[in-house]
Amino acid sequence: MKYPFRALSLSYHKAPLAVRELLALDETACSQLLQALHHDLDLNNLLVLSTCNRTEVYYSAAANQELAIVEAIGRVAGVADVRDYRACFTAFDAAGAAAQHLFEVALGLDAQVVGDPQIGNQVKRAYQRSAAADVAGPYLHRLLHAVFAAHKRVHQETAFRDGAASTSSATLELVAELTAALDRPRVLLVGLGEMGADVARHFAKSKRFAEVTLCNRTPALAKALAAECGLPVLDFNDLAQGLRAADVVISAVAAPTPVFTQALVAGLHNLHHQFFIDLAVPRSVAAAVEAVPGILVYNIDDIQRKAAAALAGRVAAIPQVRAIIADSLADLRDRSREMQLSPTIQKLKSILEQLRQQEISRLPPLSPAEARRVDEVTKALTQKFLKLPVLQLKAACQRGEADQLAAALTELFALEELVKL
Repeated sequence: MKYPFRALSLSYHKAPLAVRELLALDETACSQLLQALHHDLDLNNLLVLSTCNRTEVYYSAAANQELAIVEAIGRVAGVADVRDYRACFTAFDAAGAAAQHLFEVALGLDAQVVGDPQIGNQVKRAYQRSAAADVAGPYLHRLLHAVFAAHKRVHQETAFRDGAASTSSATLELVAELTAALDRPRVLLVGLGEMGADVARHFAKSKRFAEVTLCNRTPALAKALAAECGLPVLDFNDLAQGLRAADVVISAVAAPTPVFTQALVAGLHNLHHQFFIDLAVPRSVAAAVEAVPGILVYNIDDIQRKAAAALAGRVAAIPQVRAIIADSLADLRDRSREMQLSPTIQKLKSILEQLRQQEISRLPPLSPAEARRVDEVTKALTQKFLKLPVLQLKAACQRGEADQLAAALTELFALEELVKL
């Protein structure tokens, strides 16, 4: 790795929902931030991750770029006074600490709902975005492949993914509690992105709810999900009608400002109690909506606190997950050290190949069969000669002595001088 790997994190640990939604980035904004950090700050091994619980940047740089990155996030998010929120960020300046944090985030250890499976897919999409933008350097490629391998091990070897402690399952349970006194509660689900679609699938499987309606700005997406789940669709233009009829409105709408305002909800003139459950960040239900008589609003933090009650089995598996992370980090360190030795090994191979070709060129004319045999024999000799130095270099990696041995090989074989010939 050319420069130390670092991370800057804004998450629920320090930032309340109001700050997280202010600095949340959609797909387009994440791509814009990647380009800005790469071109303006010359950062590499870049990953931008933004979810309802966090906005994070992983990067390689010679020096800490915390302030510059915070300001870049502010520009992309349209927040002029972003420096006021600098205390809400946590910096990981050591490569090991930054890598471990990414493991813990991606595997769900650092999730507000421990073990939440959605974060793994979100990290994968963030990596795909970095790769497509050509800002994922060699170290990030190795790190993310190690993360995905660890993710698979956690799924296969532990009970960390067991149970129903997810945002979607917690939403289902909360709605069941809120509507316990109703025979046939009417549920309207608005916004069918990843979160909304997952909630829809949970409700479709539940025998408790027979009247669940889907609504989305993009009709094709709503129709496809409705066909999968066997649920009816409400045209987005008829949203007001659907709101009047619903006992529970679940919103997972991705929008920069609230879709459900106090004026909109008050204008419905509902005569029955109604619950709004807001799963979006930024919030899609304005906080003032709860001032409307008969309306109760639950936001993402309320839902995730509820999900925490189902965590006993997952918590018991945390030591196993941490052990898998430790194994993965150790393997990543070994591979990273070996990668640092790659130039020395390549120089040695190049020199030996040059010498082999020079000696072959001095031979008298050979028949095709003789030429093939000479080529085979000389290649076998160079490979045997290389085997011990390469093994010694790899062993030196394990002992932390790779730099000294690489320098000794370079001097012994005059690699720098011979490469210039």
